[in-house]
Amino acid sequence: MEMQKHLPEVNMDKLRIVLDTKERYMSGDLSLDDARAILREKVKTLRPYEIALAEQELKTFEEDECRKEDIQQMMQLFQDVMDTSRPDLPPDHPIMCYIRENDAMRELLKQVEELAQYPVIKNQWLALYDELHKYRLHLSRKQNQLYSILEKKGFDRPTTTMWLLDDFIRDEISDARRLIEQDKDEEFIKMQKMIVEDVLDLMQKEETVLYPTSLAMIRPNEFEEMKAGDREIGYAWIRVGKAKKEQEEPTPASGTAMTAGFAGELAALLGKYFSAGGTDPNGLLDVAQGQMTLEQINLVYKHLPVDLSYVDESEIVRFYSDTDHRVFPRSKNVIGRDVKNCHPRTSVHLVEEIIEKFRNGEEDEVDFWINKPGLFIYITYVAVRDEQGRFRGVLEMMQDCTRIRSLEGSRTLLSWDKSNKAADKHNRADQEGSAYASPSHSAPHQEAPHPQESHHHHAEEEDDDDNYVSCSCMKKPANAPTEEPEEEPVTEISEYNGDTRLKHLLDVYPWLKAELPQINPAFKMLSSPLARIMIPRATISMMSERSGMPISELIAAIQARIAAHKE
Repeated sequence: MEMQKHLPEVNMDKLRIVLDTKERYMSGDLSLDDARAILREKVKTLRPYEIALAEQELKTFEEDECRKEDIQQMMQLFQDVMDTSRPDLPPDHPIMCYIRENDAMRELLKQVEELAQYPVIKNQWLALYDELHKYRLHLSRKQNQLYSILEKKGFDRPTTTMWLLDDFIRDEISDARRLIEQDKDEEFIKMQKMIVEDVLDLMQKEETVLYPTSLAMIRPNEFEEMKAGDREIGYAWIRVGKAKKEQEEPTPASGTAMTAGFAGELAALLGKYFSAGGTDPNGLLDVAQGQMTLEQINLVYKHLPVDLSYVDESEIVRFYSDTDHRVFPRSKNVIGRDVKNCHPRTSVHLVEEIIEKFRNGEEDEVDFWINKPGLFIYITYVAVRDEQGRFRGVLEMMQDCTRIRSLEGSRTLLSWDKSNKAADKHNRADQEGSAYASPSHSAPHQEAPHPQESHHHHAEEEDDDDNYVSCSCMKKPANAPTEEPEEEPVTEISEYNGDTRLKHLLDVYPWLKAELPQINPAFKMLSSPLARIMIPRATISMMSERSGMPISELIAAIQARIAAHKE
């Protein structure tokens, strides 16, 4: 009864009546009038969180129950006893952000219904589906932020049931997008009514039970802490300013300053194995080979060219490396969470299979890769064992290997050129006349073998494209070409407005890329693997949308940086 500890006092006998009446009504054993009469007489008043508690504590788990639940029937049943009014919350409150996004989605769905009445004009639909695609940010925040904190308080029904509905709808939208791209207009139009109904159904389930229950269970200070992770994942269609706490705290002056959350998580993990140094950042810790301070260890993890995540032998997520180039988004709410609850139900069996084979010693390593035009991500899972060979958990390592995979020949001379094949060919030409170009340095080029398609799915993501949208600084339109046409660099910008392109800004002021994250943390993803795809298409308007900063405020901040550099 963990969930009940976080709620006001609840009469469980009353909830048994509620659940029994609901199930009898839904199955047709009670008429609507008879069921309402029972509720008015025996229940009188009902809070949304009481329904959630009844489902959590008194009902047998059914994997697909969220999709099967008819929310309209439930609303009709409880209309005499339950308050379903909208909460009065500040616009930046995490729950109000979800509600605001739902309002924006309802407007888009009206456009879907309107366009579906007319002959298909492909570009109109593609533009509309570019907007619908942003709904993934709403779902990703909900799954990684809201579900995780509810789960820690004993309410895991959203994780085990609603997540399936989230992913079902996300996939519906993706499937419909593919149909319009393939000019399958008739099939595409047939899907629109179903998509509208399914999304409206999900939003009503959120607003009727999930959000009110969250407000009852989650403390105000916990909502404040959620805001940073929410902003890191991003918002769909709405703008959200910085939290009060972030406005009061100065931005660290250099990359050596670690966030308290990351340092705390790592200190707790290290404290399990080391006594020397404690959590003093200047105290030396005896690591496997040598001694390092906690600050140095944090810095090493933060600058690793790979992303790391560690799950212990109890299948609890204990650590992830907080790199600026992180391939997929992470939120600190994942720490302390059962790893199975960090994945949609459809991929949990893969997680369980990996852990089981690692635990019983059948396997020690498994890898996956995501191969898209212009992007190659390599993922490895390794069994962690102690000196006695006992299973101590799983280490995940993930890296953007796009550039590595494109390299040819050899580079044995110092070069700061970060380009790929062209740079290496130029370097090889230099080496031909170099005294340092020995045969061992100049192995003949061999074409890298193309990896076969993996028979596994990446246990982290069923739809890896979702992650590209979530972690990118600016969203790539789904119909955008992968390769951008070559164009001459811009040497001067005479006017700044919403259409000003980020690429042109960086052509004129290349140093600005490193300073944009100081204007808004959302821009730190410009250091991610997707930056080379997003930068050519991003505009100040898109940057404003992604960061939550008004366009005028963003332009003023950029111009202030430029002016400071000219002084």
